[in-house]
Amino acid sequence: MVPLSWYLILAALLFCIGVYGVLARRNAIAILMSIELMLNAVNINLVAFARYTTPVMLTGQVFAIFVMMIAAAEAAVGLALVLSVYRNMRHIRVDDVRLLKW
Repeated sequence: MVPLSWYLILAALLFCIGVYGVLARRNAIAILMSIELMLNAVNINLVAFARYTTPVMLTGQVFAIFVMMIAAAEAAVGLALVLSVYRNMRHIRVDDVRLLKW
């Protein structure tokens, strides 16, 4: 059996990579991908804690499925916004987009 700390280290590493991607990237699609990476790190934590605390109950897996559904909706809305901005401005650099302000 793999120790819980390995899962936590993997999830922390993925979450840190996602935070770096959100803070360092200028491309909107790369930022959305980084947010998805952070949500996947949360899913790893949910499933790992559920497995090691109460393996009979499926609470962690159910919460992970809810997070996946929310991530799919977030990706759909985010990509629709990126597509709309690209049609109007011909680029998707986050620094130059002030369209959503008004």
